[in-house]
Amino acid sequence: MLPEKGIALPGDLIVGGDSHTCTYGALGAFASGFGSTDVGCTMATGDVWLRVPETLRVIVKGSFGEFVGAKDLVLNVIMRIGDDGALYQALQWEGETIDAMSIEGRLTISNMAIEAGGKAGLMNPDEKMIAYCRERATRDFEPLVADDDAAYARTIEVDVTGMEPQVACPSLPSNTKPISHVAGQEVDQVYIGSCTNGRYEDLALAASFMAGREVSVRTIVVPGSQEVWLRANKDGLLQTFAEAGCVVSTPGCGACLGGYMGVLGKDERCLSTTNRNYVGRMGHVEAKVWLANPAVAAATAITGRITDPGDLGPAVREAS
Repeated sequence: MLPEKGIALPGDLIVGGDSHTCTYGALGAFASGFGSTDVGCTMATGDVWLRVPETLRVIVKGSFGEFVGAKDLVLNVIMRIGDDGALYQALQWEGETIDAMSIEGRLTISNMAIEAGGKAGLMNPDEKMIAYCRERATRDFEPLVADDDAAYARTIEVDVTGMEPQVACPSLPSNTKPISHVAGQEVDQVYIGSCTNGRYEDLALAASFMAGREVSVRTIVVPGSQEVWLRANKDGLLQTFAEAGCVVSTPGCGACLGGYMGVLGKDERCLSTTNRNYVGRMGHVEAKVWLANPAVAAATAITGRITDPGDLGPAVREAS
């Protein structure tokens, strides 16, 4: 909601009570999750204590293949550096692949900085980002970009050309493998939504696979915000999900944090588009969760087992 409503803007310093506050780094803000006591004191005093973090620079090049995108990139990087690979560091994303990516895709990447231990997930403001923010902002903002001579703790390069869809296996985001290594695993549930992949383009991609098809396992769709829900409803995406046999919920976190709408029981297996698959995250400690992008989730919902979306043939309807 904060990006949609123009509340998070380039140049801002944002502290929030949710660990995925780092999402707003995709808009050029330094945004980080804090404990409730720290946030309360910040609201009361206007001051906050921070140690300026080192920066881990990620340069991304190449073009995504079909049904591969932002979620696959961030899972792949977390696999490379580990769940604490960016501990108390800012993850700075740049390169031709990031430049070509939609704002929604960028938000997905910054959202998961915390899954690598990151303090923030930064992206330099460009014309696309500034235009997005100007459409929504109700106050002035001042974009800040990295200095040309900035020092980095570490720089890694990633080429996404030829990358398969990535799947994080139980029970860590870093336990990521190409889908060819895990395809065929049966699941009891598919969960599409959350602050990671509950945006409009995510729902449109998933719906493109479900038009004219039926899901074979319990499938729950939770739009990320009321704005997303209304647009998806207007454009018929929610109708497509319902006709395919999905359960469509009101916006929110849902089962991502084991709250409601799909909380897992003992030994249940779920393929989810969320950001974490820790033990007990979505319910019972003996449940298992795999993480993947919305196309993989939709294909898996149709077959009942982890499925490469390319194996289903062309999508019925082009994703927006």
